Amino acid sequence: MKALVIGGNGFIGVNLVNALLAKGHSVRVLDRFHPSRFQEALPTVEYVMGDLGNHGEVHDIVKDVDWVFHLAYTTIPHTSNEDPIYDVRSNVVDTVQLMQQCRLAGVKKFIFTSSGGTIYGVPQQTPIPEEHPTDPICSYGITKLTIEKYLHLFHKLHGMEYVVARVSNPYGEMQNPNAKQGAVTVFLGNVVQNKAITIWGDGAVIRDYLYIGDAVRALILAAEYVPGANGPRVFNIGAGKGTSLTEIVEAIRQVVDKKIEVRYTPSRPEDVPANVLDISKAKEYLQWQPEIGLAEGLSRTWTWLKSLQLA
Repeated sequence: MKALVIGGNGFIGVNLVNALLAKGHSVRVLDRFHPSRFQEALPTVEYVMGDLGNHGEVHDIVKDVDWVFHLAYTTIPHTSNEDPIYDVRSNVVDTVQLMQQCRLAGVKKFIFTSSGGTIYGVPQQTPIPEEHPTDPICSYGITKLTIEKYLHLFHKLHGMEYVVARVSNPYGEMQNPNAKQGAVTVFLGNVVQNKAITIWGDGAVIRDYLYIGDAVRALILAAEYVPGANGPRVFNIGAGKGTSLTEIVEAIRQVVDKKIEVRYTPSRPEDVPANVLDISKAKEYLQWQPEIGLAEGLSRTWTWLKSLQLA
């Protein structure tokens, strides 16, 4: 198959590109940014520097493509409420335009990485099933949900096949340790650089942390998945178990060979107390489940971060 990975130079994208190549697929990448400083451009990948906002460019980039993986997003949960108009214009409008071009080009499958962490809002139960009410408390979650609804519309109107992967909190190699999100890798990156770990709130916030290798494997299985007439097209992709920030720090202590300093700051309004995903549908329909536990994932990420010589 020929895959287009939009946002293919980012954290999830680089790992997905590597996994697709390993399975023998050909890959084209569309990204606003040059290949990650953590991995140079690969000779077997077609790289196109561009933006979803350039509709003529999008028209050309989806030609002769079987799968489109849409990973790119211009906002993050923490900042999206500051300018929701920008969130809508740069994500919803441009993604609907992308869908239109995919439909016209005859793309076989559109795989969208939604947000298992923000779609549901404050959970009424955990683990959270896909049928749980969707009441996001940040613009990021609302626009992700809106795109899901447009994918459903395009399927009903035009028969365009799609799968939505509501990914939890991925971490691992190729993730920027100095980013504004990604607690596990940021925490480990701070330890490598002899900096304190900063925790928002008291450390009791619980999240569903998923190793990146498991996440990209789920995305490829989603592309290969044939839903049939009544099969689900929306899947939670997570570890299926929750870990608090305090527990993450304690798990890190078991992996690293350095002293860890922790600092606490006021909690953020967009952070729900707990978010753990029910992944039973992914197990049943995608034949997928996580293979790398937290301890092993932390160890792999720590080894990679040390190789970067950040300190």
